[in-house]
Amino acid sequence: MKIKDITKYIEEIAPLQNAEDFDNVGLLVGDYNDAVSGVLVTLDTLENIVDEAIEKRCNLIVSFHPIIFSGLKKLNGKNYVERTVVKAIKNNIAIYSMHTALDNSNAGVNAKISEVLGLINQKILIPKKGIIRKLTAYVPKNDADKLRKSLFSAGAGNIGNYDQCSFNTEGYGTYRGNEKSNPTLGKKGSLHTEEETIISLIFEKRVEGKIIEALFQNHPYEEVAYDIVSLENSHQEIGMGMIGEFENAMSEEDFLNHVKKNMKTDCIRHSKLLGKSVKKVAVLGGSGSFAIGHAIAANADAYVTSDVKYHEFFKAENKLIIADIGHYESEQFTKTLLVDYLTKKIPNFAVVLSENNTNPIYYK
Repeated sequence: MKIKDITKYIEEIAPLQNAEDFDNVGLLVGDYNDAVSGVLVTLDTLENIVDEAIEKRCNLIVSFHPIIFSGLKKLNGKNYVERTVVKAIKNNIAIYSMHTALDNSNAGVNAKISEVLGLINQKILIPKKGIIRKLTAYVPKNDADKLRKSLFSAGAGNIGNYDQCSFNTEGYGTYRGNEKSNPTLGKKGSLHTEEETIISLIFEKRVEGKIIEALFQNHPYEEVAYDIVSLENSHQEIGMGMIGEFENAMSEEDFLNHVKKNMKTDCIRHSKLLGKSVKKVAVLGGSGSFAIGHAIAANADAYVTSDVKYHEFFKAENKLIIADIGHYESEQFTKTLLVDYLTKKIPNFAVVLSENNTNPIYYK
Protein backbone atom coordinates (compact mmCIF):
# COMPACT_ATOMS: atom_id res chain seq x y z
CA MET A 1 0.00 0.00 0.00
CA LYS A 2 1.02 3.60 -0.56
CA ILE A 3 0.78 6.44 1.94
CA LYS A 4 -2.14 7.91 0.01
CA ASP A 5 -4.06 4.64 0.43
CA ILE A 6 -3.67 4.79 4.22
CA THR A 7 -4.52 8.48 4.48
CA LYS A 8 -7.58 7.99 2.29
CA TYR A 9 -9.02 5.72 4.98
CA ILE A 10 -8.13 8.20 7.74
CA GLU A 11 -9.81 11.01 5.84
CA GLU A 12 -13.03 9.04 5.69
CA ILE A 13 -13.38 9.42 9.45
CA ALA A 14 -11.52 12.76 9.64
CA PRO A 15 -11.85 14.79 6.41
CA LEU A 16 -9.07 17.38 6.37
CA GLN A 17 -11.49 20.05 5.11
CA ASN A 18 -13.23 19.82 8.49
CA ALA A 19 -10.10 20.88 10.41
CA GLU A 20 -9.96 24.32 11.98
CA ASP A 21 -8.36 27.11 9.93
CA PHE A 22 -5.51 27.59 12.43
CA ASP A 23 -4.48 23.95 12.24
CA ASN A 24 -1.80 22.16 10.19
CA VAL A 25 -3.11 18.80 9.03
CA GLY A 26 -2.33 16.22 6.38
CA LEU A 27 1.01 14.77 5.29
CA LEU A 28 3.62 16.93 7.05
CA VAL A 29 6.68 14.91 6.02
CA GLY A 30 6.96 12.45 3.13
CA ASP A 31 5.50 11.62 -0.27
CA TYR A 32 1.94 10.39 -0.74
CA ASN A 33 3.15 7.96 -3.41
CA ASP A 34 5.71 6.18 -1.20
CA ALA A 35 5.03 2.54 -0.33
CA VAL A 36 4.26 1.82 3.32
CA SER A 37 6.02 -0.92 5.29
CA GLY A 38 4.09 -0.29 8.51
CA VAL A 39 2.12 2.36 10.40
CA LEU A 40 2.95 3.58 13.91
CA VAL A 41 0.09 5.42 15.62
CA THR A 42 0.87 7.97 18.33
CA LEU A 43 -0.57 11.03 20.03
CA ASP A 44 2.57 13.13 19.48
CA THR A 45 5.57 12.77 17.21
CA LEU A 46 8.84 13.18 19.11
CA GLU A 47 12.40 11.95 18.55
CA ASN A 48 11.78 8.79 20.57
CA ILE A 49 8.66 8.10 18.47
CA VAL A 50 10.77 8.24 15.31
CA ASP A 51 13.22 5.84 17.00
CA GLU A 52 10.31 3.52 17.79
CA ALA A 53 9.14 3.68 14.17
CA ILE A 54 12.65 2.72 13.00
CA GLU A 55 12.80 -0.16 15.48
CA LYS A 56 9.39 -1.48 14.45
CA ARG A 57 10.04 -0.94 10.73
CA CYS A 58 7.19 1.50 10.29
CA ASN A 59 7.88 4.21 7.73
CA LEU A 60 4.61 6.08 8.33
CA ILE A 61 3.83 7.77 11.65
CA VAL A 62 0.16 8.69 12.11
CA SER A 63 0.20 11.32 14.82
CA PHE A 64 -2.85 13.05 16.26
CA HIS A 65 -0.96 16.27 17.07
CA PRO A 66 1.05 17.88 14.23
CA ILE A 67 4.77 18.17 14.99
CA ILE A 68 4.92 21.11 12.56
CA PHE A 69 2.30 23.60 13.67
CA SER A 70 3.27 27.21 12.99
CA GLY A 71 5.76 26.62 10.19
CA LEU A 72 9.50 26.11 9.94
CA LYS A 73 11.97 28.62 8.53
CA LYS A 74 15.08 26.56 9.21
CA LEU A 75 16.00 22.92 9.79
CA ASN A 76 19.20 22.89 11.82
CA GLY A 77 18.12 20.84 14.83
CA LYS A 78 18.06 23.67 17.35
CA ASN A 79 14.82 22.47 19.01
CA TYR A 80 12.82 19.26 19.46
CA VAL A 81 10.57 20.03 16.48
CA GLU A 82 13.45 20.45 14.05
CA ARG A 83 15.35 17.46 15.46
CA THR A 84 12.28 15.26 15.07
CA VAL A 85 11.63 16.35 11.50
CA VAL A 86 15.29 15.99 10.51
CA LYS A 87 15.47 12.48 11.99
CA ALA A 88 12.29 11.47 10.18
CA ILE A 89 13.58 12.77 6.84
CA LYS A 90 16.98 11.09 7.26
CA ASN A 91 15.27 7.75 7.89
CA ASN A 92 12.63 8.11 5.14
CA ILE A 93 9.79 8.17 7.64
CA ALA A 94 6.62 10.04 6.75
CA ILE A 95 4.50 11.90 9.31
CA TYR A 96 0.76 12.45 8.96
CA SER A 97 -1.54 14.35 11.33
CA MET A 98 -5.30 14.92 11.39
CA HIS A 99 -5.72 16.82 14.74
CA THR A 100 -8.84 19.04 14.68
CA ALA A 101 -10.23 17.14 11.69
CA LEU A 102 -10.67 14.24 14.11
CA ASP A 103 -11.78 16.60 16.88
CA ASN A 104 -14.65 17.68 14.62
CA SER A 105 -15.64 14.13 13.70
CA ASN A 106 -18.74 12.59 15.26
CA ALA A 107 -16.76 9.35 15.48
CA GLY A 108 -13.56 10.96 16.73
CA VAL A 109 -11.91 12.22 19.90
CA ASN A 110 -15.01 13.30 21.79
CA ALA A 111 -17.05 10.28 20.76
CA LYS A 112 -14.28 8.16 22.28
CA ILE A 113 -14.33 10.15 25.53
CA SER A 114 -18.11 9.76 25.68
CA GLU A 115 -17.74 6.02 25.14
CA VAL A 116 -15.12 5.67 27.86
CA LEU A 117 -17.31 7.61 30.31
CA GLY A 118 -20.40 5.60 29.35
CA LEU A 119 -22.48 8.49 28.01
CA ILE A 120 -25.54 7.80 25.88
CA ASN A 121 -27.69 9.95 23.54
CA GLN A 122 -24.63 11.76 22.28
CA LYS A 123 -24.72 14.78 20.00
CA ILE A 124 -22.28 17.47 18.86
CA LEU A 125 -21.79 20.27 21.42
CA ILE A 126 -20.75 22.99 18.94
CA PRO A 127 -21.97 22.16 15.41
CA LYS A 128 -19.57 23.53 12.82
CA LYS A 129 -20.52 26.35 10.46
CA GLY A 130 -19.17 27.20 7.03
CA ILE A 131 -18.91 23.68 5.62
CA ILE A 132 -22.30 23.39 3.93
CA ARG A 133 -22.70 24.47 0.30
CA LYS A 134 -25.83 24.74 -1.86
CA LEU A 135 -25.87 23.98 -5.57
CA THR A 136 -28.57 25.36 -7.85
CA ALA A 137 -28.49 23.99 -11.38
CA TYR A 138 -30.71 24.56 -14.41
CA VAL A 139 -31.24 21.54 -16.65
CA PRO A 140 -33.67 20.48 -19.42
CA LYS A 141 -36.67 18.80 -17.84
CA ASN A 142 -36.03 15.49 -19.61
CA ASP A 143 -32.48 15.30 -18.19
CA ALA A 144 -33.32 16.36 -14.62
CA ASP A 145 -33.74 12.87 -13.18
CA LYS A 146 -30.39 11.64 -14.53
CA LEU A 147 -28.56 14.72 -13.24
CA ARG A 148 -30.25 14.60 -9.86
CA LYS A 149 -29.28 10.95 -9.31
CA SER A 150 -25.67 11.61 -10.31
CA LEU A 151 -25.45 14.46 -7.81
CA PHE A 152 -26.85 12.23 -5.08
CA SER A 153 -24.23 9.59 -5.92
CA ALA A 154 -21.51 12.23 -5.67
CA GLY A 155 -22.53 13.06 -2.10
CA ALA A 156 -25.15 15.80 -2.40
CA GLY A 157 -28.57 15.89 -0.79
CA ASN A 158 -27.76 14.55 2.69
CA ILE A 159 -29.49 16.23 5.65
CA GLY A 160 -29.14 14.52 9.03
CA ASN A 161 -30.85 11.12 8.87
CA TYR A 162 -32.14 11.77 5.34
CA ASP A 163 -30.54 11.45 1.93
CA GLN A 164 -31.52 12.24 -1.68
CA CYS A 165 -32.94 15.59 -0.50
CA SER A 166 -33.56 18.21 -3.19
CA PHE A 167 -35.97 20.97 -4.18
CA ASN A 168 -37.14 21.18 -7.77
CA THR A 169 -38.91 23.95 -9.67
CA GLU A 170 -40.22 23.87 -13.22
CA GLY A 171 -39.79 26.86 -15.51
CA TYR A 172 -38.52 28.06 -18.87
CA GLY A 173 -34.97 28.96 -19.77
CA THR A 174 -33.96 31.07 -22.75
CA TYR A 175 -30.67 31.41 -24.60
CA ARG A 176 -29.19 32.31 -27.98
CA GLY A 177 -25.86 30.95 -29.11
CA ASN A 178 -23.38 32.92 -31.19
CA GLU A 179 -21.65 31.68 -34.34
CA LYS A 180 -19.06 29.78 -32.27
CA SER A 181 -21.68 27.95 -30.20
CA ASN A 182 -22.76 24.33 -30.58
CA PRO A 183 -26.11 24.13 -28.77
CA THR A 184 -27.47 20.75 -27.74
CA LEU A 185 -31.00 22.05 -28.16
CA GLY A 186 -31.98 24.83 -30.53
CA LYS A 187 -29.99 26.47 -33.32
CA LYS A 188 -27.08 28.90 -33.16
CA GLY A 189 -28.09 32.47 -33.77
CA SER A 190 -31.74 31.81 -32.82
CA LEU A 191 -33.42 32.53 -29.49
CA HIS A 192 -34.41 29.23 -27.91
CA THR A 193 -36.85 28.57 -25.08
CA GLU A 194 -36.52 25.28 -23.19
CA GLU A 195 -38.67 23.77 -20.45
CA GLU A 196 -36.20 23.33 -17.59
CA THR A 197 -36.00 22.09 -14.02
CA ILE A 198 -34.19 24.05 -11.33
CA ILE A 199 -32.52 21.59 -8.95
CA SER A 200 -31.33 22.83 -5.53
CA LEU A 201 -29.49 20.62 -3.04
CA ILE A 202 -26.85 20.90 -0.35
CA PHE A 203 -23.52 19.16 0.14
CA GLU A 204 -20.42 19.28 2.34
CA LYS A 205 -17.59 21.38 0.95
CA ARG A 206 -15.23 18.38 1.10
CA VAL A 207 -17.08 16.78 -1.83
CA GLU A 208 -17.41 19.94 -3.93
CA GLY A 209 -14.98 18.65 -6.55
CA LYS A 210 -17.03 15.48 -7.01
CA ILE A 211 -20.25 17.50 -7.20
CA ILE A 212 -18.94 19.76 -9.96
CA GLU A 213 -17.54 16.77 -11.86
CA ALA A 214 -20.91 14.99 -11.69
CA LEU A 215 -22.70 18.17 -12.79
CA PHE A 216 -20.60 18.66 -15.92
CA GLN A 217 -20.50 14.98 -16.86
CA ASN A 218 -24.27 14.54 -16.67
CA HIS A 219 -25.54 17.89 -17.96
CA PRO A 220 -26.39 18.03 -21.67
CA TYR A 221 -25.68 21.70 -22.31
CA GLU A 222 -22.48 23.05 -23.84
CA GLU A 223 -22.54 25.82 -21.21
CA VAL A 224 -23.85 24.71 -17.82
CA ALA A 225 -25.86 27.28 -15.86
CA TYR A 226 -25.36 26.80 -12.11
CA ASP A 227 -24.32 28.58 -8.93
CA ILE A 228 -22.81 27.42 -5.63
CA VAL A 229 -23.20 29.42 -2.43
CA SER A 230 -21.84 28.92 1.09
CA LEU A 231 -24.44 28.56 3.83
CA GLU A 232 -24.21 29.67 7.44
CA ASN A 233 -26.21 26.65 8.56
CA SER A 234 -24.51 24.55 11.22
CA HIS A 235 -23.73 20.93 10.43
CA GLN A 236 -25.28 18.93 13.25
CA GLU A 237 -22.97 15.92 12.78
CA ILE A 238 -19.66 17.78 12.52
CA GLY A 239 -18.15 20.02 15.18
CA MET A 240 -16.29 20.42 18.45
CA GLY A 241 -17.18 18.60 21.66
CA MET A 242 -20.05 16.31 22.51
CA ILE A 243 -22.81 16.21 25.05
CA GLY A 244 -24.49 13.09 26.37
CA GLU A 245 -25.92 11.71 29.54
CA PHE A 246 -25.54 8.89 32.00
CA GLU A 247 -28.28 6.30 32.12
CA ASN A 248 -28.61 7.08 35.81
CA ALA A 249 -27.68 10.30 37.59
CA MET A 250 -24.88 10.19 40.16
CA SER A 251 -23.60 12.43 42.92
CA GLU A 252 -20.85 14.94 42.17
CA GLU A 253 -18.31 12.98 44.21
CA ASP A 254 -19.20 9.76 42.42
CA PHE A 255 -19.00 11.57 39.10
CA LEU A 256 -15.49 12.90 39.76
CA ASN A 257 -14.33 9.47 40.95
CA HIS A 258 -15.91 7.90 37.86
CA VAL A 259 -14.08 10.34 35.57
CA LYS A 260 -10.79 9.89 37.42
CA LYS A 261 -10.97 6.11 37.16
CA ASN A 262 -12.17 5.80 33.57
CA MET A 263 -10.03 8.59 32.12
CA LYS A 264 -7.00 7.25 33.98
CA THR A 265 -5.95 10.59 35.40
CA ASP A 266 -4.02 11.24 38.60
CA CYS A 267 -5.57 14.63 39.19
CA ILE A 268 -8.79 16.51 38.42
CA ARG A 269 -8.91 20.28 38.84
CA HIS A 270 -12.53 21.27 39.19
CA SER A 271 -14.81 24.18 40.00
CA LYS A 272 -16.97 24.44 43.10
CA LEU A 273 -19.25 21.48 43.81
CA LEU A 274 -22.91 22.50 43.73
CA GLY A 275 -24.62 19.77 45.72
CA LYS A 276 -26.53 18.58 42.66
CA SER A 277 -26.66 15.26 40.87
CA VAL A 278 -24.84 14.81 37.56
CA LYS A 279 -26.58 13.27 34.58
CA LYS A 280 -25.95 15.44 31.49
CA VAL A 281 -22.25 15.84 30.65
CA ALA A 282 -20.41 17.82 27.99
CA VAL A 283 -16.91 16.73 26.91
CA LEU A 284 -14.20 18.27 24.75
CA GLY A 285 -10.76 16.73 24.40
CA GLY A 286 -7.74 19.01 24.54
CA SER A 287 -7.94 22.72 25.34
CA GLY A 288 -11.63 23.37 25.84
CA SER A 289 -12.10 26.45 27.98
CA PHE A 290 -13.58 28.29 24.98
CA ALA A 291 -16.63 25.98 25.12
CA ILE A 292 -17.64 26.51 28.77
CA GLY A 293 -20.47 28.80 27.68
CA HIS A 294 -21.67 26.22 25.16
CA ALA A 295 -21.77 23.54 27.86
CA ILE A 296 -23.83 25.85 30.09
CA ALA A 297 -26.18 26.71 27.21
CA ALA A 298 -26.69 22.98 26.59
CA ASN A 299 -27.77 22.59 30.26
CA ALA A 300 -24.90 20.27 31.10
CA ASP A 301 -24.44 19.36 34.74
CA ALA A 302 -20.69 18.96 34.20
CA TYR A 303 -18.07 19.75 31.57
CA VAL A 304 -15.01 17.52 31.13
CA THR A 305 -12.06 19.11 29.31
CA SER A 306 -8.51 20.40 29.95
CA ASP A 307 -6.19 23.42 30.03
CA VAL A 308 -8.63 25.59 32.00
CA LYS A 309 -6.96 28.71 33.44
CA TYR A 310 -7.56 30.09 36.93
CA HIS A 311 -10.02 32.83 35.99
CA GLU A 312 -11.86 30.56 33.58
CA PHE A 313 -13.12 28.39 36.43
CA PHE A 314 -15.25 31.38 37.50
CA LYS A 315 -17.19 30.95 34.25
CA ALA A 316 -18.93 27.96 35.80
CA GLU A 317 -21.19 30.58 37.47
CA ASN A 318 -22.54 27.91 39.85
CA LYS A 319 -24.36 26.37 36.88
CA LEU A 320 -22.19 23.33 36.27
CA ILE A 321 -18.97 21.63 37.34
CA ILE A 322 -15.89 22.22 35.22
CA ALA A 323 -13.57 19.23 35.41
CA ASP A 324 -10.05 19.72 34.02
CA ILE A 325 -8.54 16.25 33.66
CA GLY A 326 -5.34 17.19 31.80
CA HIS A 327 -4.63 17.61 28.08
CA TYR A 328 -2.92 14.28 27.49
CA GLU A 329 -5.42 12.44 29.65
CA SER A 330 -8.36 13.82 27.68
CA GLU A 331 -6.88 12.64 24.36
CA GLN A 332 -5.02 9.50 25.40
CA PHE A 333 -7.58 7.09 23.92
CA THR A 334 -7.38 8.74 20.49
CA LYS A 335 -4.48 6.60 19.31
CA THR A 336 -6.37 3.44 20.32
CA LEU A 337 -9.35 4.71 18.35
CA LEU A 338 -7.14 5.17 15.27
CA VAL A 339 -5.47 1.77 15.59
CA ASP A 340 -8.83 0.01 15.93
CA TYR A 341 -10.24 1.94 12.98
CA LEU A 342 -7.28 1.29 10.65
CA THR A 343 -7.05 -2.36 11.67
CA LYS A 344 -10.66 -2.86 10.59
CA LYS A 345 -10.05 -1.03 7.32
CA ILE A 346 -6.80 -2.86 6.49
CA PRO A 347 -6.80 -6.04 8.64
CA ASN A 348 -3.82 -7.65 6.90
CA PHE A 349 -1.51 -4.66 7.28
CA ALA A 350 0.87 -3.73 10.08
CA VAL A 351 -0.77 -1.02 12.21
CA VAL A 352 1.13 -0.59 15.47
CA LEU A 353 0.12 1.27 18.64
CA SER A 354 3.01 3.28 20.04
CA GLU A 355 4.20 2.09 23.43
CA ASN A 356 5.57 5.51 24.38
CA ASN A 357 3.73 7.85 26.72
CA THR A 358 4.31 11.33 25.26
CA ASN A 359 2.69 13.26 28.13
CA PRO A 360 5.12 16.10 29.04
CA ILE A 361 3.35 16.80 32.35
CA TYR A 362 4.06 14.89 35.57
CA TYR A 363 2.30 14.95 38.93
CA LYS A 364 3.74 14.51 42.39
